[in-house]
Amino acid sequence: MPEPQEPERAIAATGMGGAMDLATSEATSLEKTTPGGPEGGPSAPARSLWSDAWRDLRRNPVFIVSGLVILFLVVISLWPSLIASGNPLDCDLGNAQKGSAPGHPFGFNEQGCDVYTRVVYGTRVSVTVGVCATLGVALIGSVLGGLAGFFGGAWDAVLSRITDIFFAIPVVLGGLVLLSVVTSSTVWPVIGFMVLLGWPQISRIARGSVITAKQNDYVQAARALGASNPRMLLRHIAPNAVAPVIVVATIALGTYIALEATLSYLGVGLKPPTVSWGIDISAASQYIRNAPHMLLWPAGALAITVLAFIMLGDAVRDALDPKLR
Repeated sequence: MPEPQEPERAIAATGMGGAMDLATSEATSLEKTTPGGPEGGPSAPARSLWSDAWRDLRRNPVFIVSGLVILFLVVISLWPSLIASGNPLDCDLGNAQKGSAPGHPFGFNEQGCDVYTRVVYGTRVSVTVGVCATLGVALIGSVLGGLAGFFGGAWDAVLSRITDIFFAIPVVLGGLVLLSVVTSSTVWPVIGFMVLLGWPQISRIARGSVITAKQNDYVQAARALGASNPRMLLRHIAPNAVAPVIVVATIALGTYIALEATLSYLGVGLKPPTVSWGIDISAASQYIRNAPHMLLWPAGALAITVLAFIMLGDAVRDALDPKLR
C-alpha cells in the first residue's frame, strides 16, 4: 500500500521581514493576494483627499443641482442679453404696476420697467458682490489666521483680540453707520464693507486649522530635516489646512449676496441707477397688495441664489470632512 505523500512545502514571505512555512498552493494564493503581487511591483496608488472629495461630489445630487443653478447664474451674469433682450432702465409709466404681458412675463414695476429684465440684470450685481467679497475675505482671513496659527505668540494674541473686536460689531448696524456716508453707486464700497467685517470669521477658521495641521508628524519631520518656515507653511501645512476655509467661504458667499440685498433694501447699499434685487424689493414692498409680482420675482431669484450657494457649501463640507466618511 503506497504511503501518503507529504504536500510540497514552500517558504512564503510575510511582508514584515519574516517567513512562513506553507504548502505550495497556499503560498501561491498568498502571493496573489499580497499588495504589489509576487514581483513586489507597485500597488494601486492611494487617492488624495481632493480626489476622494471630487468623486463624492460627482455622486451627490445636491452638488449637481446646486452646481447647475450656480453655473446658470454665472452665465447670465456675464451675458444677460442671452435671455433678456431689453434694457433694465427703459421704463414706460403707462405700464406701471401692470401684470404679465406678451414679451414681459414678469410684468412691470412701479415705474413701468420690465421686471423680468431687471431680475436678469440684477444677477450680475449679486454674483459680483458675492464672489468679490468672498475672495477678499478668504484671502485676508486665510493669510492673517494662518500666520497667527503658525507662529503663535504675540502675533496670535494681538490678532485674537482684534478679531474679538470685529465680532462685537453688528453687521447690519455697522453697514448702516459706515455706508450711510458713502455716495458712490458702485459695488465697491459694499464689497469693502463686507471684507472689513467678514475676514475675522475666516481668520479664526484658518488659525485653528493651521494649529491642527502643524502638529502632524509630516510637519515635524520636515522641520527636523531643516525645512524653512515658508516651505513648511506653503508646501506642507496650507494644502492640508485649506479645506475648512473653502467650506466656510462657499457657504458665506450666499450670505454676502443676502447681506447686499439687505443693505440695499435699507437704502445704504447699492443705489439707483444700479440694478439690484435689494433695490427692487425695497421699491416693491409698499405695493405688495396691489402688485405682488413686483416683489415676488426678485425675492424669489434672491432666495434661489442664496439657497444654491448654501447647498453647494453643504455638499463641499460633506465631501471634505473626513469624519463623515
